[in-house]
Amino acid sequence: MKPMNTKKILAALALMLCALVLWQAYITFQSRYLRPFDNQTTLFDGSQLRLPAGLAGPGAIRVVHFWDPACPCNVGNQQHLGDLIAQFADQGVAFYVVQKPGSQGLLPANLASLQTLDNLPGSEHLPASPAVAIWDRQGNLAYFGPYSEGAVCNASNSFIEPILKALLAGRKVNASNTLAVGCYCPWTG
Repeated sequence: MKPMNTKKILAALALMLCALVLWQAYITFQSRYLRPFDNQTTLFDGSQLRLPAGLAGPGAIRVVHFWDPACPCNVGNQQHLGDLIAQFADQGVAFYVVQKPGSQGLLPANLASLQTLDNLPGSEHLPASPAVAIWDRQGNLAYFGPYSEGAVCNASNSFIEPILKALLAGRKVNASNTLAVGCYCPWTG
């Protein structure tokens, strides 16, 4: 065999090997990180939610984030929640997190300031997560439901900013039962 033909064959083999490695990386990425969006309609009923004894009654506006570390739907709302903390924490809004019972995981660094609630009465009846509950300054549940409707969550489609702005302005909000279509994971089971 001529030396030139050997080089061409080795180059073709190397090229095929690179193509196979790239294809395998693509398939692995797709199966692990890309999930189809499933239009899921969920009723969020907040009638059983109560603040724990130490937080009940008059005080700051309280936002409680319900978080399941294994839920792929968290990605968009966690960035959005970090933006909410940056925007509203200095305006008299306190932020808390309730982690799905039995789950393990750590919140991203941008949410490290969230105070953890080990027990929130009524949260065992949550239909799905990610979800959020907001109590007004008098300790009344003002909102319970998703951050937004649809596959992704950001400030332009969020339900949370208008509610927080209304509460900060002293207006009454009563939206503790909502029906929404979006990306959710079951809270129980």
